Amino acid sequence: MNFDLTDDQKMLAKTVADFGKKESTVERFRKLRDADGLGFEKATWKKMGELGWLAIPFPEEVGGLGGSFVDAGIVLEQLGKTLVPEPYLSSVVLGGHALWLGGSSTQHEKFLAPMMEGDTILALAFAERNVRFDPRCCATTARREGDAWVISGEKAFVLDGHAADHLVVAAMSDQGMQLFVVDAAACERKTVRLMDGHRAAHVKLVDVKVGEDRRLAARPAVEVLERVLDYGAAGTVAEGLGVAFAMLWTTVEYLKTRVQFDVKIGTFQALQHRTVDMFVEVELLKSIHTESVVRASEEGTERTRAVSAAKLQLAQGGQLVSRQAIQLHGGVGVTDEHDIGLWFKRMHTLVTICGDESAHVARYAATMDAS
Repeated sequence: MNFDLTDDQKMLAKTVADFGKKESTVERFRKLRDADGLGFEKATWKKMGELGWLAIPFPEEVGGLGGSFVDAGIVLEQLGKTLVPEPYLSSVVLGGHALWLGGSSTQHEKFLAPMMEGDTILALAFAERNVRFDPRCCATTARREGDAWVISGEKAFVLDGHAADHLVVAAMSDQGMQLFVVDAAACERKTVRLMDGHRAAHVKLVDVKVGEDRRLAARPAVEVLERVLDYGAAGTVAEGLGVAFAMLWTTVEYLKTRVQFDVKIGTFQALQHRTVDMFVEVELLKSIHTESVVRASEEGTERTRAVSAAKLQLAQGGQLVSRQAIQLHGGVGVTDEHDIGLWFKRMHTLVTICGDESAHVARYAATMDAS
């Protein structure tokens, strides 16, 4: 199987990389993180829509560009290199894929199309307190009331939920798990800051009423959630790969210029060995990331294994790279003024999104027992 990027994919990677270098540097992220507001800019989100990046992974029949999740992974990898803060992972990969997989053509036109154009933001509200990454565990309820549904419950750490126009909410009914598109303004939202400077929301739904036209019923809700969370997990690995690349090469350049004992510390063999270890882990992450984004759209255990294996490598190899980068930079590496610290925090956050190391090890082991 040929894993080389096509000419179009290489052009896409270059376009997104150039955007990060020229229009969304790490310093831009730092300023938006520290400012009051959303943590990103809606004008930039709109520009991403105009460039077609938000529509890339969706088929043409729903208004997308007919690309693949591999293409979305390319975008995420390049965005990770400069910590572009716009909600690609939460809105395109999580909220957008939930709507695409679970929604009808009418729902695609009403809710998915505006997001692909950069006019709205979607978020997936599935996680709850005291639940460890299991989409089937849900205390939020949905009950029938005439022709409508009434939803009550709380969702925790909804990525970019503070800025979302619409939430895809998982709720349990007497018919089993259901997914609904809920106007975010109808919910109580409390903005919370994650350790990496990004924002999320705790969401409370108090008898929020929606019509039947807001229920995503094209596929079983549990099936949609499981697939979407695998897309999300593969997406975190793609972005984490970009973060790891940035940390590796920033560290290499630092070792080439930092002088100690009248010599550049990059000449010390012990430090060269540590950067080689970093390089090896990045290459391993790159390889397993490729399989995860290729298999993310497949059915069955091959997808599950590939995604969970990639998350494990992100947790182990990605965090090794981030720790070595901090240590090789010395004291300056732990200061907020240096970019290394920001990449370090983003890496550790990505490791936990859509399942942490222990959750994916257990899931991988379960697939082996089943076979």
